[in-house]
This record gives sequence, C-alpha cells and structure tokens, in this order.
Amino acid sequence: MTDEAEPRLDLNRWGDTSDPAPERRGLRQDACSCLDQSRPHPRARVGFHAERQDTSAPGWRHLLELIDEAAADGREEFRPLTELSPEERRQIITLPPSIAQLTAVRHLVLYGSNLVRIPPEIGAMTSLEEFTPYTSYRLHWFPYEITRCRKLTRSTVSTRALFGNYKMRPPFPQLQPSPASVADLDPGNLDPRRWGATAIRRCSVCDRPIEQSGLHQVWISLRVATDVLPLLVSACSAACVAALPGGARDYIPTPHKGGPVDQPASDWD
Repeated sequence: MTDEAEPRLDLNRWGDTSDPAPERRGLRQDACSCLDQSRPHPRARVGFHAERQDTSAPGWRHLLELIDEAAADGREEFRPLTELSPEERRQIITLPPSIAQLTAVRHLVLYGSNLVRIPPEIGAMTSLEEFTPYTSYRLHWFPYEITRCRKLTRSTVSTRALFGNYKMRPPFPQLQPSPASVADLDPGNLDPRRWGATAIRRCSVCDRPIEQSGLHQVWISLRVATDVLPLLVSACSAACVAALPGGARDYIPTPHKGGPVDQPASDWD
C-alpha cells in the first residue's frame, strides 16, 4: 500500500492500535533516521538496526503470554499491540519465535509498532491472509520466509520506510561475504549489525539447518501480497541462492549483496 493511500479514518480498520495524536508517537515508537522518507538518497549509507531484544522487559513477557493465549484459542485475528501499554509496545523490537504457533491467524495487525525486524518463524503462519505493519517506520525489510505464507494476499506497509522502495530507491545494507562454513560463527548468537538478526538457524530456501553448511545472505525484492518487499535471504548454499526467483518488475532483477548496486530510477527522478 502506498503512503498516499492512507485509509479513511472513519473505516477504523485497525481499531485502537493507532495513536490519534502524532505527537504521542514517541511514547510507543523510537525515532529512526535510517532513511530519508522525503527525498531520494540512492547513495546514502544504510545499515541494520543493532538493537537486541530485551527478553526480561515486561512488554516482552506480556507478548509471550498473548501469543500463547492466541494459539490456545485458535483466534483468526491477532492484534497484540492493543493489549500492551505504550511503554510495553516500545519495548518490543522483534517478535518471538513462538509466533510459529499462530497457525490459525488470518490477519496479523502490528500497526505503529517499534519493530526493527520480523523473525523467519512468520513463515509458519500458514493461514495468514492479511498482514498490517503500517506506520512501523523502523521496519525496513522482511525475512524471505514470509513467502511461505501462501495464502497471504493483502498487506498494508509504509513503503517509504523500505530499503530499495520505488519512491526513493534508498540503498540496501551491504551484506557480509558468504562463508563456506559457519564453524567460526555461532548461528544462535549473531551480531545483528552485521547479519540483520541475532540468530539464523535454518536456510530461508530449503529449511535445512545452517550449522551443517555455509551462510549465504542476499537481498531480493519480491511482490508479497499487495506490496513489493525487500527480503533478506539467509541461505545454506550457493545452490539455494541460485534457486531464488527473479526480482519484481522495476526492481533489481537478481539476488544481490546490497551496498553500491544500481537500481532503477525512483519515482522522483
């Protein structure tokens, strides 16, 4: 969904997840200066958010309880942020792997979140039909595993906040060289500034354990539901990278390592 097509207020599509007063956003969402969302900067330097989730925070513990409740009652719509206080919402910078339990959820609402990353376990939400992380301005990319949500047909994303978006064409973070072995890495304890995540355990493509092979990360832009999203692929081999589909029309057509790569002109050019 483009930012210009913001839904009419009287539709109230996201209930009380939105904050009607823009000046109150700071209570639940940290500022982000990664991307200039007002004019193109195709050669700017960008990187991953380096924050790690504080798993001792009250908001995190509350979120774990909400996920367990949603999994137990089999609900089809999950909007956890409405159950958290503004301070608790601010404490959540990713989602726990336990979202893999939410196999009955058809609509996931994360309106106005403070998220900086989505875990690959979202791919286990096989009933997901609609995904709404709108106005999550610190969320610049998504895991390739979201393409496993085969029923996903509707999304509402703040596209100006995305790496490589068609309006501004901001660059992608430069990815690490691909090691042939992860013997010198701890895949369960990674530096998110370098790898985009704190843990990478399975291949984004074939789902085999990363520990058994190498770690080949690439970017690819694909249409997922309504929007073209920048997807981070963490593959176990060059063969899995070669098995990826071509990029979306008017985006970089092949998987790439980010950094100084040529992109199609932005809408502002």
